[in-house]
Amino acid sequence: MKLNMKQLIISEAIPLAAGGLSSLISRNAISDFANVSKPPLSPPAWIFPIVWTVLYILMGFSDYLVKVSRTQNDSINKARAIYFFQLALNFFWPIIFFNAGNYLFAFIWLAVLWLAVFMNTILFYRISKTAGYLLIPYILWVAFAGYLNLGIYTLNG
Repeated sequence: MKLNMKQLIISEAIPLAAGGLSSLISRNAISDFANVSKPPLSPPAWIFPIVWTVLYILMGFSDYLVKVSRTQNDSINKARAIYFFQLALNFFWPIIFFNAGNYLFAFIWLAVLWLAVFMNTILFYRISKTAGYLLIPYILWVAFAGYLNLGIYTLNG
């Protein structure tokens, strides 16, 4: 398959921009996060931007594979609608968690995000197995984030 660089750049830019903007909005509140009690297995703070950047790149490439596939447009449209829905959920989670400090609501939001990512993965997999596989680290990370979020709620709520 020949790469369509314009489509690839657009597909990569969307999740990176969403994540970057969400981080920018939350950046001041994130510094307060250093003072909350965290559950066991909590990674150091510097890990999060690295992991999220990798995940956004994987999301973007996954979206690109679906966008350029030769599948029926309604299947692509449905899969991409779920993709953008989960990306919107992802955008707002740090704002709810860090800015609002509402750990319980953030956990519920994250559970909905996990379900949306799971659905997204299945729909992308049906169009491109590779696109589906590329979202597996994202599902696992959101599940881990759920553990951390619930632990933080329990320890600080």
